[in-house]
Amino acid sequence: MATKGNSGDNRSRSSMSVFIVAGLCCFFYILGAWQRSGFGKGDSIALEITKQTDCSILSNLNYETHHVGIDDSEGVVNEFKPCSDHYIDYTPCQDQMRAMTFPRENMNYRERHCPPDEEKLHCLIPAPKGYVTPFRWPQSRDYVPYANAPYKSLTVEKAVQNWIQYEGNVFRFPGGGTQFPRGADAYINELAAVIPMDSGMVRTALDTGCGVASWGAYLFKKNVIAMSFAPRDSHEAQVQFALERGVPAVIGVLGTIKLPYPSRAFDMAHCSRCLIPWGANDGMYMMEVDRVLRPGGYWVLSGPPINWRNNYVAWQRPKEELEEEQRKIEEMAKLLNWEKKHEKGEIAIWRKQTSFDYHRDRDPQPTMCESTNADDVWYKKMELCITPYPGTSDPNEDAGGAWKPFPERLNALPFRISSGSIPGVSPETYQEDNRSWKKHVNAYKRTNKLLDTGRYRNIMDMNAGLGCFAAALDSPKLWVMNVMPTIAEKDTLGVIFERGLIGIYHDWCEAFSTYPRTYDLIHANGVFSLYKDKCDAEDILLEMDRILRPEGAVIFRDHMDVLVKVSKIVRGMRWNTKMVDHEDGPLVPEKVLFAVKRYWVAGEDNSTSSE
Repeated sequence: MATKGNSGDNRSRSSMSVFIVAGLCCFFYILGAWQRSGFGKGDSIALEITKQTDCSILSNLNYETHHVGIDDSEGVVNEFKPCSDHYIDYTPCQDQMRAMTFPRENMNYRERHCPPDEEKLHCLIPAPKGYVTPFRWPQSRDYVPYANAPYKSLTVEKAVQNWIQYEGNVFRFPGGGTQFPRGADAYINELAAVIPMDSGMVRTALDTGCGVASWGAYLFKKNVIAMSFAPRDSHEAQVQFALERGVPAVIGVLGTIKLPYPSRAFDMAHCSRCLIPWGANDGMYMMEVDRVLRPGGYWVLSGPPINWRNNYVAWQRPKEELEEEQRKIEEMAKLLNWEKKHEKGEIAIWRKQTSFDYHRDRDPQPTMCESTNADDVWYKKMELCITPYPGTSDPNEDAGGAWKPFPERLNALPFRISSGSIPGVSPETYQEDNRSWKKHVNAYKRTNKLLDTGRYRNIMDMNAGLGCFAAALDSPKLWVMNVMPTIAEKDTLGVIFERGLIGIYHDWCEAFSTYPRTYDLIHANGVFSLYKDKCDAEDILLEMDRILRPEGAVIFRDHMDVLVKVSKIVRGMRWNTKMVDHEDGPLVPEKVLFAVKRYWVAGEDNSTSSE
């Protein structure tokens, strides 16, 4: 399959120059035309649109009344140079060389190990030569430009398993997988015969050891959103491929520390030959899945050791070893109070009970975790204990609240709020926050006309609060990674999951667990005020630049003095910016800064000048 826009770099640079000269009054209008005109690099269509655009009469950019002047009197802008080309796919906290210095036991070396401050890069990660804007969803599910992730090892290693194929200048993803040779659709439909995906009752899923995330990619047909993760290992670019396809994914592993998700987060968890030793470590990994699984949630295990009697020869493993592995899994499932709902072929499905039956006569008795906060997980070691359910007054009551179908649950009052478990967040403040963010997002759309077009698929909210930004944006064209800063005053990530959205804990003083160029749009509400005394704003902005695609957009919302400093830094990072007043008028001290990262690739002119 041929792609558009693969013309020479000279035409791309020519088009870029025209955009810059055209002026910021055409900021998003021209950018939109440029991005719509082909596969992402500037071309003759964009050039013609630029020539024909009369910026003085554009009614969709009301900058005449809302533009905020920026004082440049504080000195010369510091221009950041490009990093060396070998950093093109740099993942600071999962760096391969650093990883090899850590113990291999329990996958410790595959976990997050971030560089100290003195080793942080203070340069811009370049895009590879030939980089192009990805296909829009749903085409992106099946095709990824080769230039964006030029790694063919999976096409060889997984050739017979139908994961990925190389065709000309694109990779094609046929929807196959090791455990679903008939395709992801057929596999998911088999699961849906047991798990209520079609009713909206199951909305959030966790895919452990996801590969290229075809399971998560095809779940979107069921209106189910999966958080997929896989380690950065010898299979190059698994998570990178997932995000290029427009599927939520992070670099991660079940190792020694807890997963960066709150308790009772996911409706379903899944392992398809994910190579996680579920029966090892006294069932510790199953206990961690139990922690993040909602009461009433489902766990799917397909592949070894399920149906070992018929498969041990094909798997080339001793049948005694497989039998013992399954025995340990079954025993731990009983201890966790999971009910086996289905086993057929190589697929087994358990369901976590809606309330915990302790069975005082059970032997052995489960060890319950003593921690008072099951969501305190950032860099915390996994424990050999079972996370208690929320208390109930009736044995027939669902612990953690009754399930609601999606999309009803998106705006319904979450149990964590109605039960009063989050101090300072009442039903009234929740509803008010919803109303405010609907207004904010409508204002964003008036300035950035691309928000509703499908141009932005992978979106990140760096300080997600109650998830109202994501809820206001809700669309099948996009998904939002809701990030809960570990230093946030209130931990509301559990609320976000209850709404049928996904998210993750993170400390923005460190790099995010993703590849470069994996987000189309980043929303930063109050991030720089929050981290003002914690770490350097420059480091956070360089990390944002790393994970933002060329031509990607950023929306900053913060106090005027903060945004003036941010604007000065990013002007040295090849970003174009425009600051506007709060939608309620110029007297509101909070302002909004819009930014777009300019297109440039490895080996181009190193200047960051906009001339």
